[in-house]
Amino acid sequence: MNQATSIKISELAEEDRPREKLLLKGKSVLSDAELIAILIGSGTRTMSAVDLSRMILREVNYDLASLAKLSVKDLMKFKGIGEAKAISIVAALELGRRRKEQEPTPRVKISSSQDIYELMRPDLYDEVVEHFYLVLLTRSNFVIKKHLISQGGTSGTVVDAKVVFKIALEHLAQSLILVHNHPSGSLSPSEQDKKLTERLVKIGRDLDLPVLDHVIFSDRGYFSFADEGIL
Repeated sequence: MNQATSIKISELAEEDRPREKLLLKGKSVLSDAELIAILIGSGTRTMSAVDLSRMILREVNYDLASLAKLSVKDLMKFKGIGEAKAISIVAALELGRRRKEQEPTPRVKISSSQDIYELMRPDLYDEVVEHFYLVLLTRSNFVIKKHLISQGGTSGTVVDAKVVFKIALEHLAQSLILVHNHPSGSLSPSEQDKKLTERLVKIGRDLDLPVLDHVIFSDRGYFSFADEGIL
């Protein structure tokens, strides 16, 4: 007795595998049909996932806006599209719609230690334990991300240099700024602060990933290693 079996993407010729193509060449080179094929995962006994996706797109005149208007039940009318596949398509298109509606987040550029202090105020003001952050920057000093490395007690926190630079490299940062708070309100760097800064600056120099500053944050002001000329 012959049973209908699905053709999985992994069984197709390599040039027809959308997942592998995305990994090798990037998402932008994939056609709409290939992206949909990744969502549905498999086709039918006689049609690959890519061909099935092309058929669906043909029915909506290759218009993604029209595709987004189809319900789960509408999509299930296509042979080879069950409920799970239909839900995947609907969910992906809804995410795309929501992303389009969101206002783009304005990019923040760091030009001074005061900029860093204002950037970190929402995260560190009124904190009663110590937090250590990285601020990752582009080549033009726009903020890529604020990343919490560690948090500890009222008098200190542990910072692993390997973790610091692993995170910076993963985010393709061109430079970074160190920030931690003193819950006590003291603006004087400790000997531990100085040694850690010296070590991270040296590693950053060796990796061509410069540490531009280390800012100590308190509710009543801040201390900048760069401003004091001790970086």
